[in-house]
Amino acid sequence: MTNSSTRTRPLTALLALTTAAFVTVLTEALPAGVLPGMSAGLGVGEAAAGQAVTVYALGTALTAIPLSSATARWSRKRLLLTGVAGFAVANTVTTLSADYAVTMVARFVAGVAAGVVWALLAGYARRLVPDDRGKAIAIVMAGIPLALSLGIPAGTFLGGLFGWRSAFGVMSAIAVALLAWIAVAVPDQPGQTTGRTPVLRTLTVPGVVPVLAVTLVFVLAHTVLYTYVATFLGAAGLGGAVDVVLLVFGVASMAGIGLVGARIGRALRTLMVASTLLVAVAAALLAVSAGSPVLVYVAVALWGLGWGGVPTLLQTAAGNAGGAEADNAQAMLVTLWNAAMAAGGVAGGVLLDAAGPAAFPWTLLVLLLPVLAVVLGARRHGFPGRS
Repeated sequence: MTNSSTRTRPLTALLALTTAAFVTVLTEALPAGVLPGMSAGLGVGEAAAGQAVTVYALGTALTAIPLSSATARWSRKRLLLTGVAGFAVANTVTTLSADYAVTMVARFVAGVAAGVVWALLAGYARRLVPDDRGKAIAIVMAGIPLALSLGIPAGTFLGGLFGWRSAFGVMSAIAVALLAWIAVAVPDQPGQTTGRTPVLRTLTVPGVVPVLAVTLVFVLAHTVLYTYVATFLGAAGLGGAVDVVLLVFGVASMAGIGLVGARIGRALRTLMVASTLLVAVAAALLAVSAGSPVLVYVAVALWGLGWGGVPTLLQTAAGNAGGAEADNAQAMLVTLWNAAMAAGGVAGGVLLDAAGPAAFPWTLLVLLLPVLAVVLGARRHGFPGRS
């Protein structure tokens, strides 16, 4: 009985962190699913309403590192509660606001909350389950594909039935419930009690730079295609099946996380190489699919399988490489991740105008070449065989 109770407590705490990751990703991406209604409700064009995602990413990218430094001595539970409370407030304002400027401020605040939460999630998971850190991070990171494969379609459906504001209202309610869950079920962990290395000096820690470089380029490559996947599918004759394609991607991503979680402690390097190759093969298949639905579905399944575990692998690699400065490394990873997402959206738009949607998979494939080279080269630090 005692052993079962001991195992249940960390799992309950980890699932609370998984829900925090779910809320973070869903809050970021939800405007994409309710964009027409949001645009009409705020009295602006869809392009302007779409900046709700950009402003969120900017809030995260601009504040993750300075806030991580400023709150280094805070207890981890206090900091997590503060970040989730930020989501509750920001989503409530978004639900009630009829003013575009006020809504954009709320979205920026939500992005700031995301920077706080993302910078501590992986480290928190590692400290809750120190004897199986990789699996702990994998459980927490499962919130990402859950948000993309289930949360966005559900939010879009809810917005279609009751209006876009209802979707953000539900997000506020989830955040409030999560605050209670964290308060009751998540054990506290102390902040940093010793002097902290300046953030930029963390770049001199062996292995940190390769992990950050892979993060920047891999996320950029993925985002270029993922942001415009509906456009690509439309050109391939599958415009009416976007929801099904994204469901396949989400289910495959969950499978990828499961595989990574089971083996990351013994084979981080192998898993990172395999993930990169799977996404590369998927890109190649999409590039030559010529409108074949079978090839597209196979490619998307491989893409999801390869990409699903990447956040876990990169968060684990950054924490391992950072060592005593793991929180700094995680904050830098969060910043680069969001910068790459913003850049990927812009680069994809430029690419679409210049070369059309057929260029997206080729771009993804080309960008993965330096990713693979860095992973293979960082054999001793960054991506070793064992985490």
